[in-house]
Amino acid sequence: MIIIGDKFIPYEKIESIKKIEDIKETKPNTTLLLDFDKELMSYCVKNEIQYAVNITEIKEALYSNALKAKYILPPLSIIAHIQKIAENYLFDSKILASIDSDDEIEALAVQNIDGVIFKNLFKEA
Repeated sequence: MIIIGDKFIPYEKIESIKKIEDIKETKPNTTLLLDFDKELMSYCVKNEIQYAVNITEIKEALYSNALKAKYILPPLSIIAHIQKIAENYLFDSKILASIDSDDEIEALAVQNIDGVIFKNLFKEA
């Protein structure tokens, strides 16, 4: 299981962005976090920028994987369903649950979710 944001485990820098112009303000080797936006995602792909994407539905998960998202963050209400689809279609993207506390990790591990990311990492743009 991938664990991003625990103070005891080294992890990559994650920064939230809302638009292409925000990318200029990020440091190199930062994984961007964005809401589902095909234009912004395509920009990241063309410029070889790693990104994670918040999604709300299955179709967005499929597009996110096709547009080379490193991580896909669905709502907890559909995360198990998205994870099954990701396994069936052999997604390169990893499915992550946004969590507030490490108390949530075990329940997600039992559901075979790829990983977790602590919400406190999301620096708002």
